[in-house]
Amino acid sequence: MEEMKHDHHAYSILKDKIQLIKQKDKAIYLVGPIQLPVNLYGETTVFQWYCWLSQEEVTEDYEHIIEKLASSNLAEYQQSSVLVYGDFANADEALIRMHSICHTGDIFGSKRCDCGFQLKESMRRIKENGAGALFYLANHEGRGIGLFSKAMAYLLQESGYDTVEANEQLGFENDTRDYDDAIHVLKQLRSKAVTLITNNPKKMEALEKAGLPLSGRTPLWGDVSEYNKKYLETKVTKSGHLEEGTCLND
Repeated sequence: MEEMKHDHHAYSILKDKIQLIKQKDKAIYLVGPIQLPVNLYGETTVFQWYCWLSQEEVTEDYEHIIEKLASSNLAEYQQSSVLVYGDFANADEALIRMHSICHTGDIFGSKRCDCGFQLKESMRRIKENGAGALFYLANHEGRGIGLFSKAMAYLLQESGYDTVEANEQLGFENDTRDYDDAIHVLKQLRSKAVTLITNNPKKMEALEKAGLPLSGRTPLWGDVSEYNKKYLETKVTKSGHLEEGTCLND
């Protein structure tokens, strides 16, 4: 009996923190906000953190969703999440970053790319702006090829291939990233216009196509080194990234 009471109590805490975002043939379950104090450049900054789960089952019986967690093997595939700062829903100006997971850059601080720098710099700019959100997109590793394939792509790059050539040699398209779920979550959290932190016009197009109100784009270049110069140049020459605000050709 005690265990049942405990279960009911846990559910009563969680049920008001779950939002259902219905789509045509699936549902996104958004959980949060959760207070997340973050060490950002040596200072503690408090963000509000949300995580989401896409499921084919569409139900408002959240107790059922919670009961299924232990047997769902969610650790086998990663979920995406979003860090929100300030009064994101109502602020006039809000910055957003759609950040693709990069295990090597974000976690290990690899200098083969600029991802770790872009992650921290986006968080700093969002805080400085007073309101914004950083979407951390879990199924985007290696522009959608996954970590194991990315390791092989890195070996090809060490033999002279560029990022795009290496991905294509492994049978992948250059960029298979999908922003649909993130856009649905963004619309749930804010209906006003947002400014996108990116060098990639394809991200702008994805948001515009989804009918998201955009107030502009701000570039994000930096941390250029001997290790990532070719990688960054390939972003511009082959992936259509816009070069303003960088000094790749120095």
